[in-house]
Amino acid sequence: MRFEDYHISYEIKKNLSKLGFIKPTDIQFKSIPPILKGEDVLAIAQTGTGKTAAFAIPVIDMLAKRKNTDRKDGIKCLVMVPTRELAQQIADVFEKLSKHTRLKSYSLFGGVEQDAQISRLSESIDILITTPGRMFDLISQGHIRLDRIEILILDEADHMLDLGFIKDIIDVKRKLPSKHQTLFFSATINEKIKKLAYSLVKNPIRIQISPNDPVSKNVNHSVAYIKMDDKRFFLERLANENPESKILVFVRTKVRAERVFKAMERVNIKSVTIHGDKEQDDRFDVMSQFKKGEVKMLIATDISARGIDIPNVEYVVNYDLPDVPENYVHRVGRTGRGKEKGFAVSFCGEEEKLVLKEIEDFLGKEITETKIDKEDYHTTLDLTEDTDNNWKALLKQNEEFLKNKKKPRLSKKK
Repeated sequence: MRFEDYHISYEIKKNLSKLGFIKPTDIQFKSIPPILKGEDVLAIAQTGTGKTAAFAIPVIDMLAKRKNTDRKDGIKCLVMVPTRELAQQIADVFEKLSKHTRLKSYSLFGGVEQDAQISRLSESIDILITTPGRMFDLISQGHIRLDRIEILILDEADHMLDLGFIKDIIDVKRKLPSKHQTLFFSATINEKIKKLAYSLVKNPIRIQISPNDPVSKNVNHSVAYIKMDDKRFFLERLANENPESKILVFVRTKVRAERVFKAMERVNIKSVTIHGDKEQDDRFDVMSQFKKGEVKMLIATDISARGIDIPNVEYVVNYDLPDVPENYVHRVGRTGRGKEKGFAVSFCGEEEKLVLKEIEDFLGKEITETKIDKEDYHTTLDLTEDTDNNWKALLKQNEEFLKNKKKPRLSKKK
């Protein structure tokens, strides 16, 4: 089936065609019809399978048709997401797909001054994409009304649960009109998420894509056993061997992100970082540089994983293995998106082997090991341009010098 066969408006079909969307992905094919019928939907699908368009296409079509009748102004669709970057990216999708309709969408998040946001909220907005924190601030100040909401969308619901937003989600539901449609989208499912989902939706259509494999089949997975202190040298090697590839590097903490950034700086590899300590303008600037390919390496923490939807990311590097196995899925979902091929490379230290086992249990399969022999391992360390590690190369040179110096000389015949 092609998008042109759907009973959606000509304007949306035209926008889809311009964006190169010809046939729906599995999640889109299964989600669009029930959403158009007004059903509640509970959808579980891998990251990178086209979830945003799966709800954006039918929602835009429904709201655009309703807007053409005499209806009161006000926010008609509320999209709740866990991160600022995700809010902005979903807003971009809504904007592109709703061109030539009368719908207006807006993304709302913290980390920036609220005056401009308050001014924009006073204008006509049909679709609000928002993070919970800033939304509740402005609700309490009387700048956001939810009494005309017709559709509630919870995207990356599993991550919102991880971040402790469950009470916020329940509070929002209480403020909505009793009759509204709820769409619940998540990349992973467990008992806690299932319990939350069924408390929020009514007789939902349940959709689950690739339940036996939570990661895309387009991603090649590998793990290499590397000492914690040596990981930066192997990242340097990977970057130098793939100079034209976009590389997304995940670390555990903000401090680690900056340390890896400094290490790459010492070996003349340009990179940028994104984490919770970054100002919002800096975060958008970093994402823009990486998206345009001006910088080929982005170093991120898990808090940023859900908001990174950048095309043509060839490598995802788990520089530090994630503490939560589910986060592995969200990290590697940044590559191999759609029909693209991608590589997920994990660096595993001795102290991370138990974490690796938990990830493999979650995936239901082992990750292929990339074996590094001793000679190749030491060659990687020796060839680094890191001045902090040059002592190893100098020491080796000194050993060779002393070895040659100690060789016995042939005595001259008397």
